[in-house]
Amino acid sequence: MRPEISVRNLQRTISVKAAGLEKFAARAVRHCLQLRKREQTDLSKLPKIFVWLISDRRMSQLHRQFLGQTGPTDVLTFQHGEIFISVETAKRHAHIFGKSLMRELQLYIVHGFLHLHGFGDRTPAEARKMRTTQEKILRDCSGDR
Repeated sequence: MRPEISVRNLQRTISVKAAGLEKFAARAVRHCLQLRKREQTDLSKLPKIFVWLISDRRMSQLHRQFLGQTGPTDVLTFQHGEIFISVETAKRHAHIFGKSLMRELQLYIVHGFLHLHGFGDRTPAEARKMRTTQEKILRDCSGDR
């Protein structure tokens, strides 16, 4: 089973093509599910996943409420199938790393999917494995059209 993906832009500061991200997300979820076919994970069990594009202000509230940390973060993933992405943080990071905003948002979507699929990033080894997997999925999905 593959979850239905919905991408909604709830922030008004930065223009984002949510429909394009939704198409990308549908391709990316297929690639993620290929990784651990035999394992039951949240990604393979959830009927729907919601990707919410939000402001730094809203992300800061969620970050404090759920992780007890101040300030915005780039992406927060909840096991019940919600992925929150700060578009303002994505834009800053895209500029710093010389990427497009769309590519940075795609990276955060894949990151959220991988968390739902049982990948972690708490240890250096987990973070390395996650980064490598994210890059592979981004490359593979770029070729899908």
